[in-house]
Amino acid sequence: MSSHNAPSAANLASAEHIRNNPKFKELVAKRNAFAWTLSAIMLIIYFGFILIIAFNKAWLGSLLSAAGVTTIGFPIGVGVILSAIALTGVYVYRANGEFDEMNRQIIEESR
Repeated sequence: MSSHNAPSAANLASAEHIRNNPKFKELVAKRNAFAWTLSAIMLIIYFGFILIIAFNKAWLGSLLSAAGVTTIGFPIGVGVILSAIALTGVYVYRANGEFDEMNRQIIEESR
Protein backbone atom coordinates (compact mmCIF):
# COMPACT_ATOMS: atom_id res chain seq x y z
CA MET A 1 0.00 0.00 0.00
CA SER A 2 1.42 3.36 -0.96
CA SER A 3 1.35 6.45 1.21
CA HIS A 4 -0.39 8.21 -1.69
CA ASN A 5 -3.76 6.86 -0.47
CA ALA A 6 -3.16 7.65 3.19
CA PRO A 7 -4.93 10.77 4.46
CA SER A 8 -2.65 13.62 5.42
CA ALA A 9 -2.72 15.32 8.81
CA ALA A 10 -4.06 18.46 7.12
CA ASN A 11 -6.93 16.52 5.52
CA LEU A 12 -7.80 14.87 8.82
CA ALA A 13 -7.77 18.22 10.61
CA SER A 14 -9.95 19.75 7.89
CA ALA A 15 -12.41 16.87 8.08
CA GLU A 16 -12.58 17.20 11.87
CA HIS A 17 -13.14 20.95 11.54
CA ILE A 18 -16.02 20.34 9.13
CA ARG A 19 -17.59 17.65 11.35
CA ASN A 20 -17.55 20.07 14.30
CA ASN A 21 -19.11 22.92 12.29
CA PRO A 22 -22.68 23.60 13.50
CA LYS A 23 -23.75 24.23 9.88
CA PHE A 24 -22.53 20.75 8.91
CA LYS A 25 -24.55 19.20 11.73
CA GLU A 26 -27.57 21.24 10.61
CA LEU A 27 -27.05 20.13 6.98
CA VAL A 28 -26.85 16.46 7.95
CA ALA A 29 -29.95 16.73 10.17
CA LYS A 30 -32.00 18.57 7.52
CA ARG A 31 -30.93 16.26 4.71
CA ASN A 32 -31.65 13.12 6.75
CA ALA A 33 -35.05 14.37 7.94
CA PHE A 34 -36.04 15.33 4.40
CA ALA A 35 -34.85 12.03 2.93
CA TRP A 36 -36.71 10.02 5.59
CA THR A 37 -39.87 12.07 5.04
CA LEU A 38 -39.81 11.46 1.30
CA SER A 39 -39.03 7.78 1.89
CA ALA A 40 -42.00 7.46 4.25
CA ILE A 41 -44.29 9.12 1.70
CA MET A 42 -43.11 6.72 -1.00
CA LEU A 43 -43.54 3.70 1.27
CA ILE A 44 -47.09 4.77 2.15
CA ILE A 45 -47.94 5.17 -1.54
CA TYR A 46 -46.34 1.86 -2.51
CA PHE A 47 -47.72 -0.21 0.34
CA GLY A 48 -51.11 1.46 -0.04
CA PHE A 49 -51.17 0.21 -3.62
CA ILE A 50 -50.09 -3.27 -2.52
CA LEU A 51 -52.79 -3.32 0.17
CA ILE A 52 -55.43 -2.39 -2.41
CA ILE A 53 -54.18 -5.26 -4.57
CA ALA A 54 -54.35 -7.61 -1.60
CA PHE A 55 -57.75 -6.59 -0.26
CA ASN A 56 -59.69 -5.14 -3.20
CA LYS A 57 -58.27 -6.69 -6.36
CA ALA A 58 -61.71 -6.72 -8.04
CA TRP A 59 -62.04 -2.94 -7.69
CA LEU A 60 -58.64 -2.40 -9.33
CA GLY A 61 -59.75 -4.68 -12.15
CA SER A 62 -62.97 -2.80 -12.82
CA LEU A 63 -63.13 -0.69 -15.96
CA LEU A 64 -62.84 3.09 -15.90
CA SER A 65 -65.81 3.34 -18.25
CA ALA A 66 -68.36 0.90 -19.61
CA ALA A 67 -67.05 1.28 -23.17
CA GLY A 68 -63.37 1.34 -22.21
CA VAL A 69 -60.70 -1.27 -21.80
CA THR A 70 -58.58 0.48 -19.15
CA THR A 71 -58.97 -0.66 -15.57
CA ILE A 72 -58.88 1.54 -12.49
CA GLY A 73 -55.65 -0.14 -11.46
CA PHE A 74 -53.71 1.09 -14.49
CA PRO A 75 -53.77 4.85 -13.75
CA ILE A 76 -53.21 4.14 -10.07
CA GLY A 77 -50.16 2.00 -10.91
CA VAL A 78 -48.85 4.73 -13.21
CA GLY A 79 -49.46 7.19 -10.38
CA VAL A 80 -47.28 5.11 -8.06
CA ILE A 81 -44.44 5.20 -10.59
CA LEU A 82 -44.87 8.91 -11.31
CA SER A 83 -44.94 9.71 -7.61
CA ALA A 84 -41.52 8.06 -7.23
CA ILE A 85 -40.18 10.20 -10.07
CA ALA A 86 -41.78 13.34 -8.64
CA LEU A 87 -40.43 12.73 -5.13
CA THR A 88 -36.96 12.15 -6.59
CA GLY A 89 -37.30 15.45 -8.44
CA VAL A 90 -38.32 17.23 -5.23
CA TYR A 91 -35.26 15.83 -3.46
CA VAL A 92 -32.91 16.78 -6.30
CA TYR A 93 -34.39 20.30 -6.47
CA ARG A 94 -33.82 20.87 -2.76
CA ALA A 95 -30.41 19.17 -2.79
CA ASN A 96 -29.22 21.34 -5.69
CA GLY A 97 -30.51 24.47 -3.98
CA GLU A 98 -30.54 24.64 -0.22
CA PHE A 99 -28.28 21.69 0.54
CA ASP A 100 -25.62 22.64 -2.01
CA GLU A 101 -25.59 26.22 -0.70
CA MET A 102 -25.13 25.00 2.86
CA ASN A 103 -22.36 22.68 1.67
CA ARG A 104 -20.63 25.56 -0.12
CA GLN A 105 -20.75 27.70 3.04
CA ILE A 106 -19.29 24.86 5.12
CA ILE A 107 -16.42 24.36 2.68
CA GLU A 108 -15.72 28.11 2.61
CA GLU A 109 -15.59 28.22 6.39
CA SER A 110 -13.22 25.26 6.54
CA ARG A 111 -10.52 26.93 4.44
